[in-house]
Amino acid sequence: MADDQPSLPSPYSTGLAGRCPRCGEGKLFDGYLKLRPRCVACGQDFAFADSADGPAVFIMLIAGFAVLGAALYVEIAYEPPIWLHMAIWLPLAVITCLALLRPMKGLAVALQFAHKAEEGRRER
Repeated sequence: MADDQPSLPSPYSTGLAGRCPRCGEGKLFDGYLKLRPRCVACGQDFAFADSADGPAVFIMLIAGFAVLGAALYVEIAYEPPIWLHMAIWLPLAVITCLALLRPMKGLAVALQFAHKAEEGRRER
C-alpha cells in the first residue's frame, strides 16, 4: 500500500531548531519561550503543546551536575577563594540553563506532536 501522507520531519531536529513539528519550516516560538499560536507555513495549531516544567527540570539536573562537578573539581585541585567560585560558577550555571531552555522546550513540543500526546483522560 502506498502511503499518501508525507512523512513528518524528525522531532529532534525540528524541536532543537525551534521549527514547526509538522512541516519543519515555520518558527515555533514567538519570543524567547512563548509559543506562536499557529505555524505561519502550514497553519498547524500549537494549542496542543504544553511542555509545563519538564524541560526546566531536565536542564536543572543536567546543568547542575555539570557545573557542580566542575566546581568541585576546581575546589579540590586548586582551592580558590569563595569569591572566585561565585564569579565563575554562578554566571556559568545561569548561562548554561538559559542556553538549553529554548531547545529543550522545542524538543518537548515536537515530541508531543510526534507521539500525539494529549491531556490524560479517564473513560466513564
